[in-house]
Amino acid sequence: MALYKYEQNLKKSQDDAFDTKHSPGAAAPHAGIYRCVGCGWEIGIAISHTLPPQNHHQHTGGSKVEWLLLVYAEHKN
Repeated sequence: MALYKYEQNLKKSQDDAFDTKHSPGAAAPHAGIYRCVGCGWEIGIAISHTLPPQNHHQHTGGSKVEWLLLVYAEHKN
């Protein structure tokens, strides 16, 4: 589970980006923290970098690797 210390540095969002599951090897649409839906493994990744592939880590019970965005970095100009 992603952790934080200073609540004032985060804000709640209803952005649909948090509901989209991403396939292994897909480009990350946002810089941030992603969690594997199947096992809970979390990774930090830069925007447009490739999400880890199916064989990145092993699952018990053969569950599918899918990545879900937990937190993303909001860039303001």
